[in-house]
Amino acid sequence: MALKSTIFKVQLDIADTDRHYYQSHKLTVAQHPSETDQRLMVRLLAFAINANDQLNFNQELCSNDDEAELWQVELNGQIKHWIAFGQPEEKQLKKACRMAERVTLYCYGGNAVTPWWQQIANKLNSYTNLAVFEFAEQQMIELSQLVNKNMQLQITIDSGEIWISSDIGSVHITPNTLQENG
Repeated sequence: MALKSTIFKVQLDIADTDRHYYQSHKLTVAQHPSETDQRLMVRLLAFAINANDQLNFNQELCSNDDEAELWQVELNGQIKHWIAFGQPEEKQLKKACRMAERVTLYCYGGNAVTPWWQQIANKLNSYTNLAVFEFAEQQMIELSQLVNKNMQLQITIDSGEIWISSDIGSVHITPNTLQENG
């Protein structure tokens, strides 16, 4: 018998002083049976960092190479922003960079990130539309402790630092920039 996805109802109350963005978003997010709580929370964190009215999660849990898990697509079909997670293969990132105006990758995974990035960084530095950020493992472990079927998360972003709180607890996150756009 196939395992079913877990559905989460999420309210994100975002106060992003860096972008002057102050909005609430109600999301319904599916967690694939193979997806960890950390990865789920990284997806929600990425949504909060890049939030706007056109940003959407892909409806397919296992998207193909032509679609991002989180993206902003214009009405004419042009991909404005492609957001990826983890440590994807070089060819996936290059394809995303060719297809989208802007690509952002959020890496997590502790000690696995550094050797992966050392192998791939020189091959990607010519892509001026690619930004790469790393989240510290301990901060992601703490963030995953906030997982709840009905989450209400208050997210404050100021000077590149992120504070996330819920009725369960709070986490301070400081993303490490590995590569900046242009």
